[in-house]
Amino acid sequence: MGLFKSKGGSAGDAPPYERDAKEDVYVTATPANDGDNGSLNDDDAALQATTGYKSDFKREFKSLSTISFAFSIMGLISSVATTFNLPFLSGGPASTVFAWMLGAIMNLTLGAAIGELVSAYPSAGGLYSASGLVVPRRYRAITAWFTGWLNFTGQIAGIAGTEYGLAQMIFAWAYVLTGYSASVGATYGLYAALLIVHGILNCFPTGWLARFTSSYVFINLGMTVITGVLVLARTPAAEMHTGSYVFGEIRDGTGYGSNAFAFLVGLTCVQFVMTDYDATAHISEEVERAAIAAPVAIFVAVAGTGLFGFFLNVAMVFASGDVASQDLSTFPGELAFAQIVFLRGGRVAFLVIWPFICSVAFFVVQTATQANARSFYAFSRDGGLPKIFSKVIRGSTVPAVILVVVACAALGLLSFASYAAVAAIFSLAALGMDLSYMVPILCAMIFRRHPDVNFKPGPFWMGWGWFGTTIRIIACIWTVFECVVLVIPTVSPLTAQNMNYSWVVMLGVLLLAAAA
Repeated sequence: MGLFKSKGGSAGDAPPYERDAKEDVYVTATPANDGDNGSLNDDDAALQATTGYKSDFKREFKSLSTISFAFSIMGLISSVATTFNLPFLSGGPASTVFAWMLGAIMNLTLGAAIGELVSAYPSAGGLYSASGLVVPRRYRAITAWFTGWLNFTGQIAGIAGTEYGLAQMIFAWAYVLTGYSASVGATYGLYAALLIVHGILNCFPTGWLARFTSSYVFINLGMTVITGVLVLARTPAAEMHTGSYVFGEIRDGTGYGSNAFAFLVGLTCVQFVMTDYDATAHISEEVERAAIAAPVAIFVAVAGTGLFGFFLNVAMVFASGDVASQDLSTFPGELAFAQIVFLRGGRVAFLVIWPFICSVAFFVVQTATQANARSFYAFSRDGGLPKIFSKVIRGSTVPAVILVVVACAALGLLSFASYAAVAAIFSLAALGMDLSYMVPILCAMIFRRHPDVNFKPGPFWMGWGWFGTTIRIIACIWTVFECVVLVIPTVSPLTAQNMNYSWVVMLGVLLLAAAA
C-alpha cells in the first residue's frame, strides 16, 4: 500500500486508491512484481501484491530472530528498572504488582488485535499503513496521516526514554564503582553519544542485524530470572516483606490524597514496557513468512513479557526492605530498582550484574531504532516525508536512521526541565503508540462492511464472531482508559517542574500534522 503522493496524475494512475479531494493528496499503491521477489514464498509474494509494496530488503529474519526482536523491543528488565520508581514510590507495593498484572492482561487483547492487522498487512508501514486500508476512500489519506504521526511520536519517545534510562543506568554503575554522581548535562551527553552509536549500528544491512538480534531474547529473559532469584535468595528472612504488604498495601506518594489514583500511576511502568508491539510489523518486509511469523512473535512476546514481568516485580517488592522510605537522591542513578539490587546483591554482585541489565536496554534501543527507521522509510516511500528518507543504501535505511537519531536527541532536551519531564517521555511513548494502534482496530470494526473496504484477514485471525469482536472492543476501551491516566500529572500540587508534558507534546505534533 502506498499512501501520500503529491498532486498530479489521476486516480487511474494510483491503484488501488483514489484522490482524496479534501486533503488534495493521492493515496496510492505500487503493485509488487512477484518476479522481482523470487526469494519470497508464495504467501508473502501475494501479500506484498495485496498491500502494493515491493520490498527493498532481503528476508533474513527467521523465526528465532523475529521472536527475539519482538521480546527485545520491550526490554523487560531494563525498562522495568528505569520506570520502577513510578509504581513503587508513587503507588506502593500493591500498585507495583497489580497494576502490572492488570496492564499485562489488558495488553494481551491489544496484542492479539494488532497481530491480526499485521497478519493482513505485513509491511514496513505497520499499523499506519493498515489504517489506510480499513476505511473508505475519502478517509484513507487523513486517517493514515494522523495514525502515522501518532505512531512516530510514540516510537521516538520510546527510544528517547529507553536511551535516557540507559544513560542513567550506566551512571548508576559508575556511582557504585567510584562514587561519581552525574549531572543532568553529563547524562544528556552520554545519552546523545549512545544515540550516535545506535545510529551507526543500524546502518548495517538486514542480515547483520538479524544475526545480532537472535541472542537478545536469551539475555533479556535470562537476566530477568537471575536478578529476581538473586534478590530473593539474598534477602534475610527477617527482612523479607509479607504477602499482605506486597499484595495489599497501597501508599499514596502522589500528593493527590487518593489511593485509587496512586494505584493507577503504576500503569505507567507496564504501559511503557509493553508497547511498540507493531515494531515487528515494521521489519515484516525482512521476515520470512511474515503474515504468520510477525503476529505470532508479537503475541508470544506480549504474553511472555507479562508473565516474566509479574515475577520480577513481585520479587523486587518482596526484597525491597526499607527502600521505599529512603531518599531517592541516594540511590544509584536515582533508581529504586538499582538500590534494591545493590542492597541485596552487594557491591560486587551489583557491579557484575548491572552491565548485563544495561545491555538489555542497549538491545531495546537497537531494535527500536531499526523499527522506527523502517517506519520513516515507509512514510517517505508513501510521500509523507521527503523522498531522501526512503533511500536504501547497501541494505540499510541510512537517511531514516539519521532522522531518528536527530529527533530523539531533540526530545531528550526535556530532561533539562525536571525528572517529571523525563517521566512524561515514558507516558508519551505509550500514549502515542497505543492511540495509533486503536485507530485501525476501531476503523476495521466500523467499516468492515463498507464497499470501499476490501479487508482480507491473514492467517492470524480471531474472526468477526463474539470472541474476536469482544477482544477488539476491550482493547479499544482499555486504550482510551490508560491513555487518560497517562496524561494526568503524577504529582500534586501541580507546578511547571512536575507538569506532565506528554499531552502537550502530542497535541503539538498533531497540530503540526494538521497544518502540513
